[in-house]
Amino acid sequence: MQAPGLRAGSPDARRAIRLERFTIVYNIGEGFVAILAGLAAGLVSLFGFGIDSVIEVASAGVVLVRLTAEIRGGDVDEVKERRALRFIALTFFALAAYVVFEGIRDLATGATPDTSTVGVVLLGLSVVVMPVLARLKRRTGERLGSRLMVADAAETRLCAWLSASTFVGLVAFALVGWTWLDSVAGFVIAFFAVREGREAWEGELVSDDRD
Repeated sequence: MQAPGLRAGSPDARRAIRLERFTIVYNIGEGFVAILAGLAAGLVSLFGFGIDSVIEVASAGVVLVRLTAEIRGGDVDEVKERRALRFIALTFFALAAYVVFEGIRDLATGATPDTSTVGVVLLGLSVVVMPVLARLKRRTGERLGSRLMVADAAETRLCAWLSASTFVGLVAFALVGWTWLDSVAGFVIAFFAVREGREAWEGELVSDDRD
């Protein structure tokens, strides 16, 4: 059943689509920069954050397709959607396993990463952008009467917390030079990745009143 505010051409419907498209474009840029900067500095947390951003692009793409179909009153291929979400979930779980393994290995070997000014600036920007984006999504979703949009706003809010935790870890590492901080920040990313993976596997981002 279509939510009452989900009418093609309505201002809130157009705003919802623009917000989802912005989420995708921003995460592509964020992920690309974070991955390159993380590899250059040998920072597991920054690299993992970049991979998480790339996975978020796929997740946001699924949400955008579903939201567009709802607004246009069309049918949604539930089977394909479920498969896509479960693939995304497995990717989140793989990311969690990777950053935990790398974090433990770095702690055991005493690896010393470099600081990353680019990473700090990028994460500082995300700490500002993501909470605002989450707030706009939630307000738009509430006006539309769309549980999908509200759920996606919660996902963006999780990304904001992830940005903040990684930012704090990188800044603290740059200031005091404690190498274990990078691994700890990576473990935080693993926690969020598992949480987001469970949500994707259970299909929470695309649940509706019929579920």
